[in-house]
Amino acid sequence: MNNFESLSLSEGIKKALKKINFDKPTPIQAQSIPIGIQGKDILGSAQTGTGKTAAYSIPLIESLLKADKSMALVLTPTRELAKQVMDVITSLLSDLNHISTACLIGGEQMTRQLKQLKKRPRIIVGTPGRINDHLDRKSLKLSEAKFLVLDETDRMLDMGFGVQIDRILKFVPKDRQTLLFSATIPKEIEKLSLKYLTNPERVSIGATNIVATNINHEVLEIKQEVKYSKLIEEINNRYGSILIFVKTKHATDKMAKNLTKDGFKSQSLNGNLRQNKRDKVMKDFRNQKFRILVATDIAARGLDVPHIENVINFDLPQLAEDFIHRMGRTGRAGAVGSAISFISPRDLSKWNEIQIMLDPKLKGKVGIKGKKSLGNATKNRKKTTRSKINNNEGFKKPFKKKKFRKDDNRDEGFKKLFKKKKYSKKNIKKRRA
Repeated sequence: MNNFESLSLSEGIKKALKKINFDKPTPIQAQSIPIGIQGKDILGSAQTGTGKTAAYSIPLIESLLKADKSMALVLTPTRELAKQVMDVITSLLSDLNHISTACLIGGEQMTRQLKQLKKRPRIIVGTPGRINDHLDRKSLKLSEAKFLVLDETDRMLDMGFGVQIDRILKFVPKDRQTLLFSATIPKEIEKLSLKYLTNPERVSIGATNIVATNINHEVLEIKQEVKYSKLIEEINNRYGSILIFVKTKHATDKMAKNLTKDGFKSQSLNGNLRQNKRDKVMKDFRNQKFRILVATDIAARGLDVPHIENVINFDLPQLAEDFIHRMGRTGRAGAVGSAISFISPRDLSKWNEIQIMLDPKLKGKVGIKGKKSLGNATKNRKKTTRSKINNNEGFKKPFKKKKFRKDDNRDEGFKKLFKKKKYSKKNIKKRRA
């Protein structure tokens, strides 16, 4: 399928696609849209940045045009992804104003969402927690939700939303069309699809457990105490916007402040921010009002900012699967992207997990010898492996006690051990007395 004209789409959708310059469907769209329009369930996967949102949004809207009273529900794991999905759907509805929408996510005022629901929206996009809140309040009815989308289902399960999804589906008609899309679909998700889907069509575009070939990924073996100084060096040597991933919410704020002090305009994005603050940060980043965004993995899923040229993994992700999603924040829509991962001695175990995920053949082969395993894990994709540490010395020798600058950004794990205080027998008797 070379263009959208070959599909039997409504005139409203065709006009909207022209307005947003959607001329040629991506592979996932070319395979999914015809199946979705036929009313079949789909279990779909593709690498990030390949257009999965439009792949299910177009069939969703077409189904609503055929049934005047029906509704559609889209569940996402994060607020950011929900908002981006809503943006895509809104753009596709530019010539179909009679279909109203509502975005139901945590962190926003309930009164505002209640006003949206009073308008009887036919498309609901939201996170499981807030959807359940409205079901409890009886402000949301899903008896007409004949179209269901589960986006990034693996992430929703990782975040513990499995029980909440089950509860939501009790309010949705069993006679429905369900589309399950994700960047990764492990065996656990395939088993789960038997519970949610009915005779689904499997749509898979390329391998989902590899970094896209248009992303140049470098790996740097490094000691923990020099990571921040090396980060500054990398920032100076790179052009364009940068997304830096760190482990904790506190670390995002601390690093953003340190980078700003060092002359780099930076902002942080984490789960502690109020929704209006998160929206402002993302708006300013998209408008390129600052160059560097420091984030936790909350930004790894669904974040679609075309101008992110670089991704830096200052800390490795807690889940190996999130590594792919982090990489997918650059090199969007076929553009060339750049990424680098800092691997300190304490990261070896986690890095081995990531290598095995990228290449299952390495199971039982990767170990403490970092250089060899780094090369093997990434042999099928563009990358440069660099090491500033000779003979892996940082991976075997214990850290020496050093003095750190106050603005140096690192884990707060370097605390002095408590000294065992010695008491004389005389002192002990006095204390007992």
